[in-house]
Amino acid sequence: MTDYLVTGSVVTFNNIATIEATIRTLRQQTKGRFHLYVIDNSSHDGTLKFIQDLDPQVELIRLHWNVGFGTGHNFVLPRLRSKYHAVINPDISVTNDVIANMARYMDEHPDVVMLSPRIVFPHTGEDQILGKRNPRLKYLIASRLRRGAWANRLLAEYAMLNEDLTQPFEIENATGCFMFIRTETLQKIGGFDERYFLYFEDCDLTRKLAKEGKVLYYPHVIVQHVWKRESKKNFKLALVQIKSMLSYFWKWRGNGKKA
Repeated sequence: MTDYLVTGSVVTFNNIATIEATIRTLRQQTKGRFHLYVIDNSSHDGTLKFIQDLDPQVELIRLHWNVGFGTGHNFVLPRLRSKYHAVINPDISVTNDVIANMARYMDEHPDVVMLSPRIVFPHTGEDQILGKRNPRLKYLIASRLRRGAWANRLLAEYAMLNEDLTQPFEIENATGCFMFIRTETLQKIGGFDERYFLYFEDCDLTRKLAKEGKVLYYPHVIVQHVWKRESKKNFKLALVQIKSMLSYFWKWRGNGKKA
């Protein structure tokens, strides 16, 4: 890995149960120059103090209200002087230097603007079936059901499971739990669209980035993700997800020509 700075940002809201593994594994495994920001959305579970004690080198940005996922990440955009930037969930962990691996690949492929790694469950190593095509209503219904031949067929189509998942290939949609992006391109497009409080901001960002270059699924690095699917358990979050879904489909109607 060449001697340039890679940055990463984690947005937290009451994530004290998972944030330690995220920070500890990223800091331990990343060997090159890596600067990590944590943007705290006014947590009240002690997350902020916990991070301060855990790793003083992490740069903390404390917000006084919960601005949401994408807006939180946007707070670091004016500060970034890196070549690459990673958008990171507070419930991921890594077992090797994924940052250097992805930076090396991006160095060798200047037409690529974002990489989306292989995402697995932490205890089983089983792949998480995540959308790689642009969201459509039929895929979202299947994702909620996740049972039966009809839903399984649509989920396989949504996740592009018919592709060779051992090799990089272009995708339409990348999960926001871990995105590796050219900083210059991220700043050029203005980061995340702040009309989304939570959900669909990653789909939206992927589509904007795809207009600037290639977005690839990159299976040569693995990121572990604690996937709780909170919107299936929390009525308020389900409403937030529906609102974001409607905003997304309205924005990208007609293939986003009016977006």
